Order: sequence, then C-alpha cells, then structure tokens
Amino acid sequence: MQEILHYPRLDTILAVENILKNSKDPLAKNEIDRRLEKKIMRPTLNLIFQYLEESGKIAILKEGIIWIYKKDASDTLKAKLRKAVTV
Repeated sequence: MQEILHYPRLDTILAVENILKNSKDPLAKNEIDRRLEKKIMRPTLNLIFQYLEESGKIAILKEGIIWIYKKDASDTLKAKLRKAVTV
C-alpha cells in the first residue's frame, strides 16, 4: 500500500472534476495538471484520479482520462434499485 503524503482539498477535487466535465475529448494527466489554476503534487493528483475512478465518475483509458458519470443515468438506476428493494 502506498503511503499518502498529502490529501487533496475539496476545492482541488472539484476543480479536477470541472476540467474533465467540460472537456469533449480525453485528457492526459499532464494536460489536466496544466489546466489547474494552482499546481499540485503528482501523487495528490493521482489520488484524485483514483477516487474519481472508484466512484464511477471517470474512465482512465489509453487515450486519456474522460468523464463518464451521467446524473440522469445514476438517478434512473437508483430509482430502479429502490423499487427492487421495496417490492
């Protein structure tokens, strides 16, 4: 297990999310780092990517990182799960 030297702040996570949401094409890690207003350490950025990937918001592909989370699809899935549990 990797030792975490610095945890990201919420505003940094939200900034990374916004960059990915607003991009139409997959972005490389270096490009995301360049687009951030403030610079962060690479391990911290990797931790953000790990969190976003585990939460189903991004996909890390050979071409780059893309935003895949769709709120409407998530709400539909949650509604179906609630219905299945209550029946």
